Amino acid sequence: MGNIVMLDIGSKIPTFSVLDQNGKPRTPDGLNKPLVLFFYPKDDTPGCTIEACGFRDKYDLFKVLGAEVWGISNGDRDSHLAFANKNNLPYPLLCDRNNNLRKIFGVPKFLGMVEGRVTYIINSKGIIVHIFEDLLNGPAHIKEAIRALKDIQN
Repeated sequence: MGNIVMLDIGSKIPTFSVLDQNGKPRTPDGLNKPLVLFFYPKDDTPGCTIEACGFRDKYDLFKVLGAEVWGISNGDRDSHLAFANKNNLPYPLLCDRNNNLRKIFGVPKFLGMVEGRVTYIINSKGIIVHIFEDLLNGPAHIKEAIRALKDIQN
């Protein structure tokens, strides 16, 4: 697979800066709070809409748990902005235009074609504490993220 570094549980995430749907650069540096990064295949597709809206519907709980939520796919700003506005998404969608973040994190492609659906839970020190991968079950990503964040607190 070339020299792709698979980030795993216990890995420190690398620094990055990526623009969100509003053109604001997002970087995990200095965040000092847990971060939920969910990689999803494509804006405005049924499975991704269900997943994105699931994170939206539980967003207050994520805030109570002290966490930031960022969605990531290779859509451009216009696509992300339309998707966020249409679904009232309260969190940033990062524009991973060349799939650079996807490659850095080692998010796999399904059958070599479809972008994977993987959620990373990162603690306040930038260490990955939980990884959940399930292409078809978007709602499970929200449940897993909440469970992992509660584990961090305990």
